[in-house]
Amino acid sequence: MSCRKTILWQEKKAIRVDDLIGLPLFCSEQSWEKDIPRWAGEKMGGLHLEGSFRLSYNASIFAREHLGYVLTFDRLLDTSPGSGLAFRPLDPRLETKLYLVWKKYQTFSPIAERFLTQIRTVFLPEK
Repeated sequence: MSCRKTILWQEKKAIRVDDLIGLPLFCSEQSWEKDIPRWAGEKMGGLHLEGSFRLSYNASIFAREHLGYVLTFDRLLDTSPGSGLAFRPLDPRLETKLYLVWKKYQTFSPIAERFLTQIRTVFLPEK
């Protein structure tokens, strides 16, 4: 990867399919099979999956070592100044439904119960 390529990426406000053609990409297996084809369409064949991951943090290590680019949700990785990483949204925008599931009669720790209460407060509309 040349420095010039890095500078161009820093200037981009969003990433299009053509920007990723031929580059080593890291993506969750589920997104690679379901979401990215929906976004990339007929250009999917030009995309190269270098490796898959279950935790975005693990893939971020490869990105920091300049081994490829991570396709993941916003705010899952540290992209603060000095982190060595930056987030750019996909264009056109790719949206995915997320589900939070647990056992029906699950007993939660106090902190897990607080987390679930916060999730319900933020994401579930009042009835």
